[in-house]
Amino acid sequence: MPDRLPPLTALRAFEAAARHMSFAKAAEELFVTPAALSYQIKQLEEHLGVPVFRRLNRAVELTEAGLALQPGVGDAFENLRQAVRAVSKLADTSGLTITAGPAFTAKWLAPRLFRFANDHPEIDLRFVASIRPLDFQRDGIDGAIRFGTEDPPGYYSEVLADEWMTPVCSPAMAEQIRQQGSLDGMTLLHDESLEFLEPAPTWAAWGRIAGMQVDAAHGPRFSNADHSIDMALEGGGVALGRIVLVERYLDTGRLAKPFDIATRVGGQFRFVCPRGNETDTRVATFLDWVRAGIANIHSHADGMRFIPLL
Repeated sequence: MPDRLPPLTALRAFEAAARHMSFAKAAEELFVTPAALSYQIKQLEEHLGVPVFRRLNRAVELTEAGLALQPGVGDAFENLRQAVRAVSKLADTSGLTITAGPAFTAKWLAPRLFRFANDHPEIDLRFVASIRPLDFQRDGIDGAIRFGTEDPPGYYSEVLADEWMTPVCSPAMAEQIRQQGSLDGMTLLHDESLEFLEPAPTWAAWGRIAGMQVDAAHGPRFSNADHSIDMALEGGGVALGRIVLVERYLDTGRLAKPFDIATRVGGQFRFVCPRGNETDTRVATFLDWVRAGIANIHSHADGMRFIPLL
């Protein structure tokens, strides 16, 4: 019968071998011997009546028939994996998986997680520090905290905090800056993680709104915001501190604000999840906890002069 499907084990062997382009790696993934995997693929080829691989010296490549077969078989197995993950999630009544960017995880989430764990022992929380594009079903993610300028289409999206920036440094360095009334002689720490914004919140831009000469051409540069904050914490210079990331250090006195000038960066931290997930008890509990914790940020705006970037 032309519609009779090949054995599932043969299709699984082909999918893995085509994905790895290696019989040995596919056999390792499927916990079978290379000889067993080769036999399964040979079964598939006999069923189809055409070869799907060319066996080369220490390598394989797909034939025309293999190239035609690969997309459909790959999609089919991915759909099976997603279906199994969906059923597993239904059976899991305690697990909650959240993803957030590395800087937000390191500077806001991680130091507070013990409180959430203490208050909600019934929830097994798992965090994934990543900024990869969201695919909730593929990655088994229940919710995400992301920084951006607009709501991602098709998802539930809630603004948690508008981000703003102001110079921050050690208290001793802040006092020296206030006394001299400038940043002369100070090492400026450059956070390049927001240079995708327009206008970009750089030291040169801050100097313009503050009416102050700054040496924006020199100083260490960091691709991650938390690294510039770490150097500021060690007394290594002055960083343009993103309030969501430095709020805890301002509260504890490890960092200080030498000026009362701040600027909004045009982006927000948002909680994002598939529509309907926000009403799940575990997700709603976590979201309420984040809302309560992030509310303290508003107090740091008291006495600050907010000037738009030029």
